[in-house]
Order: sequence, then structure tokens, then C-alpha cells
Amino acid sequence: MAPASPPARPAATAPAAATRPRNRKQLIVDAAGRVFSERGYHKASMEEVAAGVGITATALYRHFPNKYALFAACAHVMVDGLVAALEEVPPGAPLTDVLTAVTRVTVAHRASGGVYRWEARYLDREDRRRLAVKFGRLVGRVDEAVQHERPLPDERLRAMAALGAIGSITMHRTSIAGRRAEELLLASALRVAATDPAAGRPGTRPVELPARPVPRTRRAEILAASVPLFARDGFANVTNGQIAQAVGLTPSALYRHYPGKIDILAAACLQAAGLLAQGVERSLHEVAGPHDAVVMLAATYVAYSFEYTELNSVAEAELAGLPADLRRPLLLAQREHIAVWEQQLRLARPELDPRQARVLVHAGFGVVVEAGRRLRWRDSPGHRAAVTALVVGALGL
Repeated sequence: MAPASPPARPAATAPAAATRPRNRKQLIVDAAGRVFSERGYHKASMEEVAAGVGITATALYRHFPNKYALFAACAHVMVDGLVAALEEVPPGAPLTDVLTAVTRVTVAHRASGGVYRWEARYLDREDRRRLAVKFGRLVGRVDEAVQHERPLPDERLRAMAALGAIGSITMHRTSIAGRRAEELLLASALRVAATDPAAGRPGTRPVELPARPVPRTRRAEILAASVPLFARDGFANVTNGQIAQAVGLTPSALYRHYPGKIDILAAACLQAAGLLAQGVERSLHEVAGPHDAVVMLAATYVAYSFEYTELNSVAEAELAGLPADLRRPLLLAQREHIAVWEQQLRLARPELDPRQARVLVHAGFGVVVEAGRRLRWRDSPGHRAAVTALVVGALGL
């Protein structure tokens, strides 16, 4: 008998070839949008984005030649998605259908959608122009539906405010189910669209904001001169030389008053938080009940935003770029401010749970941002009253 043959070795299994996702470029843009939104354009890195997608930085550069190209793609992706979604809505469709399409896209891109609002200042002129054209088409389509529902000579103010309410979901991290967020934001935006800004809020007490700080020290002069520069050009683009020139100092002399430029930014953010907190404390003194308290909170935030537009925009846009130790007290102040709103809104609307109330509070903030921009932050009692009415509408009072 012939000896048995040795058992055949199993065939070597070839390693499975790694499959590249067909939508890798979209995955990269989504991951980059999250990084840019959380860390700001200048602090974000291509390595962070690559890690978020699970690829190497080298692979990332095959899709985007540099960080700016990736950033520009992120800034456009939200507006492109919104325009595309509205193109699928038939002309003359009800306002609910138009805003539903906008809300779904915005909530779907929540993690990365905040880029266009604050970080777009770092886009070059051509990209800003293209973004403005696209956003103009979006606002025009929404305004057409808003005017069809309730014609008012408001020069697109309600359309912008409604989009602000919806877009607010990209600016905070409140944990809430996507479907529930869509329902809340859609209802809020519809109420905004139904509000007549010209009606104002009769009977609202005048808001008593703290007086604009008068710089009486060299340190205060440096802070006052820095804020308009940060607001106009973005913190990262402003040099110590520019700040020093604005106050008549040499760049080296700045270090006698601030350890570094980042400390000037932190001081600006703290000043903004302090002024808002003082305004809220004054406004809530002797209010009759939660409904009046919410109205006064809205009127105070609107007044603060018009009075301290540059300071507020710097505090909102640049907070993410602060180191953790400087950011911590500001986040605490922010949470305390929102907690006041949440408490009063839930007393006025007991059916809301804490997360729902928080989402609506941020929707109110979003109304102020976009309505204020539409009015070019031209301060007047009429503009303040109009935006306050839109905020109260967003909150559902």
C-alpha cells in the first residue's frame, strides 16, 4: 500500500483589497466641517481631518491640494445642499414644504454646518462672492414662499430670520434626536414667518444695558482698539503691529499690558459675557411672570447684539480658538446665561422638556444673528422692536 499522501495545505488566502468608499470626498468634507466648526480655520489641521476619516494626510492631499481648498469646499457644501433641496420643491409649493426641505438638510449637516456663519470671513473675495450669490438664491426662494403665505413689506427680514432659527442647530451641541429637532425648528421657523415685525412688542419695558465701557487705562485702550480689528479681519489675521499702531505703541510695548494677543481676545470675550450678564440681571428685575421674563430676555439680547455688535461677533466667532484654560470660564458664563432662558421658557411653556427649550433658545439667538445681518446692524428702536418680535415668535410665546 502506498503511503498516504500528506494532507494538502489550504490555499493561502489573499488579503482582501481595501475598498475605497465611493463617497470619500464627501466624507472628507463632512469631517473637515466638524473640525473647522469646533476648532476654527487656523487651528484646524489636515492631519486632524484625515484622522477623522481614517486615512493618511497624504491620501487627503490627493483630494484637496491644501487646507484652504478643503475649507472653501466646507463653506459651500451647506448652501449647495440647501439650494439643491429647494430645486426639488415645486414652484409655488406651500411655505411648510419649502422650510421642511431646508430644515432636513440643515439638521443632516448639523455637525459641519456652522462653518459658513462665522468662519467664512477667512474665505478669499471670490469665494465670498460665490457664497453670497448662492445664499441670495436661497433667501429669495424662501422669501417667495413667506410672502405668498403672508404678504408684508419686510424686505426679506422674515425669510432671513426663519433661516436663522433653522440654522441655529449648527451652532450648539444640545443632544436631541434628528426628527425631534426637525419638528421643533420647522415649527419655530413657521412662527417667525407668520410674525409681523412692524407690530413690535407693545408694552415691553425699555432695556437698560450697561453703559459702553470708556477706556481709561492703556490696557483698556488696547482692548477697545483690538475688537474692531478682530471683528473685521478675524483674530488670526490681526497682527500685534496693527494693534500697537491703533493705540500709538510699539509692538513690544503691548507685552507690558497683555502676555500675548490671545489674552486680548480672552479679555474681549470676558467683557462681552459680563456686559450681557449685567443687562440680563437688570432686565429681569421686577418682571411680572415667566412670559414677561422671556420677552425681556429677548429684548435684552437683541439690544445687546445691536449695541455691541463687534464685541459680540468676536466673542461668538473666536471662542473655539481659545486655549482650554481661557475658554472654561467663558463656557461657564454661556451655560449660565442659557440656563436662565431655559428656566423661564419652560415656566412659560410647561410642555417643553429641557432639551427642547434649549434648542428653541438657540433658535432665538439664530434669529437675532440673521435678522441683524439683514438690517446691517443699523441700530434704531424700530429695528430692535422688529427683531425682538421675531425672536418671541421663534420661541412660541
